[in-house]
Amino acid sequence: MTPSLWQILIVVALILILFGRNRISGFMGDLGKGISSFKKGLAEGKEGDNKKQVSKKSAPGAKKKTAAKSKK
Repeated sequence: MTPSLWQILIVVALILILFGRNRISGFMGDLGKGISSFKKGLAEGKEGDNKKQVSKKSAPGAKKKTAAKSKK
């Protein structure tokens, strides 16, 4: 048995009456911030994994050559 349109509207109206519009909008804002920080954390984790793989591929003890400038 699926809920009818009237049943859905009554449930939505009761939720709005009980919690109020400000609390619901605040909750949705917090939910959006949580999702964006979760995605940011996933992206940082992938970048950290890539850096670890690159450092493992380089030879241990190998140093980068730097050009030294001499003043005359």
